[in-house]
Amino acid sequence: MKNKIILLLILCMSAASCVKDKLEETYSRQETQIDTYLTRNRVVKRDSIQIIITPNADDPTKNDTTKVKVEWEDTLDVVYNNGAARLIKTEGTGPELTENGAVSFYYAGYIFSSSPSTLFATNHRETAEGAKFELTDADYELIEADMTKARMIDGLRNGLIGVRSGEECEIVFSGKHGFGDEIFGTIPVNSALLYKIWVVGVSNE
Repeated sequence: MKNKIILLLILCMSAASCVKDKLEETYSRQETQIDTYLTRNRVVKRDSIQIIITPNADDPTKNDTTKVKVEWEDTLDVVYNNGAARLIKTEGTGPELTENGAVSFYYAGYIFSSSPSTLFATNHRETAEGAKFELTDADYELIEADMTKARMIDGLRNGLIGVRSGEECEIVFSGKHGFGDEIFGTIPVNSALLYKIWVVGVSNE
């Protein structure tokens, strides 16, 4: 009897270890997909119009004006913080959000699988209308979060640290820093998530 109990305990421990190993493999695969996504999307094409002024060939007292479209590649900044990566699409101004600060923002939350896929929540009008999505916050209410009191999953909280007013960014993280094995709405357990964020204001007072 004693030997059977010991064997049962060993089997249970082995099964638990296997589950943990598979979960870590899942998170590792998600993190690889996130790295690939960031590498692919941090390089963007920019363009501007450059005005070139040259003397007029027939009348040296006059100038000719030529508009030339100039294109170049720009590399966006990626900020990492405790499992969350923040891809800064548009830089903000003013102070960076601290762990004790407050931030107001619009958001769009997506399940992440190699890229943003299913939209599961948003309070951003343009995103909702473009996706024909029934808003989570039907009145497009701005989120105003005190970082010392707000209830947030770790990935989103860690990703928001450092944002500035006017910033547009994407915060992405594995299921390890999301809802984990908890079922939340339509989000499958252990899902990697990506949040598009439009920061309206930051205060550290």
